[in-house]
Amino acid sequence: MISVGEKLPEATLVQMGADGPEPVSLADKTKTRKVAIFAVPGAYTPTCSSAHVPSFIRTKDQFAAKGVDEIICISVNDPFVMAAWGKVTGASEAGITMLADADCSLTEAMGMRFDAAPAGLIARSLRYAMLVEDGEVKVLQLEEAPGVCELSAGEGLLGAMA
Repeated sequence: MISVGEKLPEATLVQMGADGPEPVSLADKTKTRKVAIFAVPGAYTPTCSSAHVPSFIRTKDQFAAKGVDEIICISVNDPFVMAAWGKVTGASEAGITMLADADCSLTEAMGMRFDAAPAGLIARSLRYAMLVEDGEVKVLQLEEAPGVCELSAGEGLLGAMA
């Protein structure tokens, strides 16, 4: 599993653009920038929709005050779902970047993949939040229990930042 002090793996994620799905290089997004990244097990799932995304909408200005250039939400979903979910939750309007790890490659490379077949969740991401500076993980907040969003909430990540 990725840890503090390590560089993020090379990855191409996908976001919806004006003309449809567009590739996004994670390295380009984080190069020479301070970025807050949070990952959820699934768009439209209860805790992700009612707690995780709203926590970053609530704290967006506090992140900006600490020099964070961008807040990115990542989920192992397709970009169409991520775009629709961003609209429904208000995340897109709030300026949170919604990126799809459609093939789970980033999630697997970071050691964050989990499966919960009884719940219909296959190849999903553990719930976490991290502060990344110039591609390096500076703070990592990983939830230990499913359905919990405390350490990885916007407030949890802010509290862990120096």
